[in-house]
Amino acid sequence: MKIRTGIIGYGVVGKKREKYINENQNLDLCAISDIIFKKESYIKKGVNFFKNYKDIFEQDLDAIFICMPNYLVKDITIEAMKMGIHVFCEKPPAKNLKELLQVKKEYLRHPNLKLKYGFNHRYHDSVSSALKIIQSKEYGKVVNIRGVYGKSKIVNISQGWRSKRQYAGGGILLDQGIHMLDMISLFVDDITDVKSMISNLFWNKDVEDNAFALMRTKSGKIISIHSSATQWQHKFLIEITLEQGLLTLSGILSGSKSYGKEKLSLMPRIDNNNGAKIKNEHSLSQKDLSWKKEIDEFADCIKNNKKIINGNLEDSIKVMKLIEKIYSQDKEWYNGYVK
Repeated sequence: MKIRTGIIGYGVVGKKREKYINENQNLDLCAISDIIFKKESYIKKGVNFFKNYKDIFEQDLDAIFICMPNYLVKDITIEAMKMGIHVFCEKPPAKNLKELLQVKKEYLRHPNLKLKYGFNHRYHDSVSSALKIIQSKEYGKVVNIRGVYGKSKIVNISQGWRSKRQYAGGGILLDQGIHMLDMISLFVDDITDVKSMISNLFWNKDVEDNAFALMRTKSGKIISIHSSATQWQHKFLIEITLEQGLLTLSGILSGSKSYGKEKLSLMPRIDNNNGAKIKNEHSLSQKDLSWKKEIDEFADCIKNNKKIINGNLEDSIKVMKLIEKIYSQDKEWYNGYVK
């Protein structure tokens, strides 16, 4: 029997989810809701469409994909779980940590439900290949990490909910930097110390347009990140220094194709004055299958009652705690943070 599935939020991400839901043999897309629909409800090609997302819960659904603004996802996730529906929710998992802990409280009442969050970057070839190299220890342990992830603006920065901390919870760090922090969490042990500086000086909105953080793990590894909405040429770069080499992840496949080709290179360490010169490029697919892999994994976990490994609730709480710590370490910024 197929998993009866719905989508709440039919924007760019909702449409992309629709494509791969339809390609999965275990999922049956039954309902979609979005405020943009002109009619309160209608049926097209066997799918029920609703203007009000609450109407979608009147359908007999097994699973729901939530692709909604940050200030709505907590309530919708809780509502779905109360009705016994498996949930896949886009990142961020909530507007802030306090809201996510409210989700956890409800989730613990439904141990049989699957709750997965859209940390899509874990499924990119460069990330999964880098993780395998690190875990193999062929080039030794991680020494330190530097990361930059930036774009030229926050979507709809000039208007709408994304530019208001009350509704968004945060700016570029919560919107895009959360992916970088989630990836880094795969590569190192728990981060214990954080120093940061947060700025909104360029766009001058209620959310940050730049976040710089210097962090240290329990074992002493140093990590620096820059999450930016003033990166005029879009950029994705993570450099992972190993005891015997340098791993570089550059470019990331995206819908905009503005970050360049996805690459993973390995430069083995050489003990001479000139440093390393040998550079091994790993062959990566330039077709983005991350969205498909993510949905297929979610469907498989429901169908075969498997534990959610990637993007589970504990992963999400971990990264949201880190984001809150980054915000809070800039005392001037944190005074206005929505708690």
